[in-house]
Amino acid sequence: MFTKILIANRGEIACRVMRTCQRMGIATVAVYSDADDGAVHMRMADEAVHIGPAAAAESYLVIDRIVQACKDTGAQAVHPGYGFLSENQKFAAALEEAGIAFIGPGRKAISAMGDKIESKKLASKAGVNTVPGYLGVIADADEAVKIAGEIGYPVMIKASAGGGGKGMRIARSDDEVREGFKSAMNEARSSFGDDRVFIEKYVEEPRHIEIQVLGDSHGNVIYLGERECSIQRRHQKVVEEAPSPFLDAATRAAMGEQAVALSKAVDYQSAGTVEFIVDRDRNFYFLEMNTRLQVEHPVTELITGIDLVEQMIRVANGEKLSLAQSDVKLNGWAIESRIYAEDPYRGFLPSIGRLSRCRFPDLEGVRVDTGVEEGSEITMFYDPMIAKLCAYGGDRAEAIDVMRAALDRTWIEGISHNVDFVNAVANHPRFQEGRLSTNFIAEEWPDGFEGAALGTETRHALAAVAAHLERIGRAYARTVGTEAPPELQGRDRFVVWLDEDRYEVEISAEPAAQGWAHRVSVAGAPPVMISAPWRPGQTIFSGQMDGLELALLVRRHREGWRLTLQGAEVKAFVRTPRAAELAELMPVKQPPDLSKFLLCPMPGLVVSIDVGEGDQVKAGQPLAVVEAMKMENVLRAERDGTVSVIKAKPGDSLAVDEVILEFE
Repeated sequence: MFTKILIANRGEIACRVMRTCQRMGIATVAVYSDADDGAVHMRMADEAVHIGPAAAAESYLVIDRIVQACKDTGAQAVHPGYGFLSENQKFAAALEEAGIAFIGPGRKAISAMGDKIESKKLASKAGVNTVPGYLGVIADADEAVKIAGEIGYPVMIKASAGGGGKGMRIARSDDEVREGFKSAMNEARSSFGDDRVFIEKYVEEPRHIEIQVLGDSHGNVIYLGERECSIQRRHQKVVEEAPSPFLDAATRAAMGEQAVALSKAVDYQSAGTVEFIVDRDRNFYFLEMNTRLQVEHPVTELITGIDLVEQMIRVANGEKLSLAQSDVKLNGWAIESRIYAEDPYRGFLPSIGRLSRCRFPDLEGVRVDTGVEEGSEITMFYDPMIAKLCAYGGDRAEAIDVMRAALDRTWIEGISHNVDFVNAVANHPRFQEGRLSTNFIAEEWPDGFEGAALGTETRHALAAVAAHLERIGRAYARTVGTEAPPELQGRDRFVVWLDEDRYEVEISAEPAAQGWAHRVSVAGAPPVMISAPWRPGQTIFSGQMDGLELALLVRRHREGWRLTLQGAEVKAFVRTPRAAELAELMPVKQPPDLSKFLLCPMPGLVVSIDVGEGDQVKAGQPLAVVEAMKMENVLRAERDGTVSVIKAKPGDSLAVDEVILEFE
């Protein structure tokens, strides 16, 4: 067995691989860029080697530096994680030439499956169902339009060397093909150094379901069930689960057998994933094969009990699989929510900055894979993932309940993040029923995410909690400067505003074994008993309401509280009846008019300015392209107008809300 492994990656996945290595007694070597100096993965390893500047193209993607780091430290093998060099056959070849083991499949499999055009041809020969499309290299936008018309709209434009949602566009018209072809090529060139794209038929109402495979160098290949990855935005997965709530045993077996057949056709040796698109009638079509460990691998590990990283290491060491297909059992249910540094309230635009708070709950059935901690910096150079929050239960309903409880107790501040959004997904009736498709987000939030919609009972509960918090806060305030303990006596009346909704509340103290207890009556709802060992300054409120567990985030906000629950954040103003009467007489401050400005919606690099000063523009017309975290974002005019001043140019690095141009 190897005694020292270098992990050619960073962040969450580097830490994940190191945990298995540590359990197996294998020493680890981290590599790090300037931006990652002092990062968690660097400190977690036994040794760390600096490999260059912040930009991945000058550090994590430089093959020679990774190979030299292995030679300098005596690492016998490299685990590439996912992304970066994980599916780069030149990297695998360079390691082989240096006598260093690559913990992944052989070069044949990487080469065959790394090119999406060639992989579809090979899959077809292996008897695997494939999506109709054009698998040749497309020369220009005119040819792309011609091909799309022959296939029939809608179509999917995809980078041949792509992955992770990069270099992918859906097009429903000739104009969208032209624009999507250009953007897909640019993203593919930036992310993979290969700008080839192809076009295939876009399957309506699709579900994205993938099969985990595992092969060794002795001809053995098995499949470890499936993962449902249909909750996506911008073609990037957000929530995954295993098994799929949609597949029956027969479809699972058919998909698994085709995945194994394809793996054997390329002599696959390691963990890998065969991705399928599945229509509403359970017809399935091959999408691609990822010749690496997937981001969402933890859900497979949770339901099978198999450590995929350990299996990859053992296969790379020449060992036979210790498992046969008959040994694979799927037990329980697992769900993964990807926690990203992005703002779902602004179209999921990436966010950068320092994590001033980053705390996940310690609950039974919860697994958190992360590579950051409080104080870590989320930069514009890499993927914006903060963590993978995984929940396990005996069945799907239990796993969802565990996920909801965990998300309600997750506290992140300092940057924008998507915790509210994935919490809204977990609480959505359609998700709970398992009625999924890759269009789920677009269909359920067609005008963008503005927070989860809370029902009447939940809003009554939040009004009661706000009154409970306010009364405890006032009790503590009366003891400031004294040694007297806070006391709760008598009865109070409050008016609670939850955003625009007004609630009259009566509250009185009740005896409690621990913490504080109140009987709270919200007008229009039955009285409730709230008890919790909470005191001012605590951000996680965890207690009971009428004997049922309740958890939410609470933060002070002027005359009240910011309450976050089930993917919704509300501002609760708690006032005495007289103060509420006076507050209603106060004028409302109007926000500034920014309609004459095009503002940069995220920190990023200006790729192009597509208009000039004096140009007349129409609503929906592209104005500029900004790249952030390897994704191109096209900024469009919201209304007709005339460009008066352009304040940015290609190559400029802009901050959030920095002015790009002005209109007359």
